[in-house]
Amino acid sequence: MRRFGEPVQPGQHYRARPGVYAVLLDKGRVLTTHQAEPMPEFQLPGGGIDPAEHPIQALHREVFEETGWKIEIVQRLGAYRRFTYMPEYDKWAEKICAIYLARPVLRLGPPSEPGHTAVWMTRAEALDRITNEGDRAFLVEALRRYPR
Repeated sequence: MRRFGEPVQPGQHYRARPGVYAVLLDKGRVLTTHQAEPMPEFQLPGGGIDPAEHPIQALHREVFEETGWKIEIVQRLGAYRRFTYMPEYDKWAEKICAIYLARPVLRLGPPSEPGHTAVWMTRAEALDRITNEGDRAFLVEALRRYPR
């Protein structure tokens, strides 16, 4: 599995944190989420899978919480991992990130996750503004496969 981001810190214990994320394409635009804390950044919507939760269920839940949109999943694009400190949980994590291509189908309301804002961008803007290397790599792959 490809790894992105910071190098592994020698001697640091990392806890596995599986998560699911979506590349959301519609009419030449990309639906992203802006997370204000702990560091302001634009991201692919998604997040951690809760214990005993199915990954697809988690993807629907996370995208809704972070964007307010109901989605239709098209296909799994792949997965990557990254090692990082998560200050909001005060833990070092090996994030195992499964990425799906999906379509936003119905806006149900604003994001319910505090500190998140749904932001539509052009494809070029999303490639420029998404800072996570792994998310950006899978966005590039999705745009290559689905250029319209």
